[in-house]
Amino acid sequence: MSKMSFFQKNNPIHEASNIQGFDIELNQESIRRIDRLVDSYEKSILSHLDDAYQRKTSWSDRLADQIASFGGSWKFITYFAVFLLVWIMWNSLPFIKVHFDEPPFILLNLCLSFIAAFQAPLIMMSQNRQAARDKHESIIDFAINYKAELEIDDMQSHLHRIEGELKEIKKLLLASKQADE
Repeated sequence: MSKMSFFQKNNPIHEASNIQGFDIELNQESIRRIDRLVDSYEKSILSHLDDAYQRKTSWSDRLADQIASFGGSWKFITYFAVFLLVWIMWNSLPFIKVHFDEPPFILLNLCLSFIAAFQAPLIMMSQNRQAARDKHESIIDFAINYKAELEIDDMQSHLHRIEGELKEIKKLLLASKQADE
């Protein structure tokens, strides 16, 4: 649930908002304070996950991640398309005297095969590590959600207890009022 959907605006003229599902008014300063706390909490969790990732992965794993990140980008596609175009033009145009890879571009095919042979496992290794990291993050999300659910259940039981006590007090007040009459 996003922060903005958590706080519903009643009226744009008023400076207070209600928490969705409850009649608790919050002013704009309280909403900003809650937003800052939530953002700070999220940043600390992400920072902790990034630190754990840096500690658990080796230099070669991080290098593989960077290569996979570059290999799956538009920047790589653009550079590689330019490289291929230059290679083919260099070796095809008749007015260029030195042709190091005549058509059908056997050396180019060999280079492309090497790139594919090395890039595919690097990307798969990176994806496996990202899947493990995503699984770890989902476990943390589940734990946070479970704890929040327990706290909500605890608050609801307290509210039900308070509601029951208020009903008893109301009955006593009504009985006391009827006895006085």
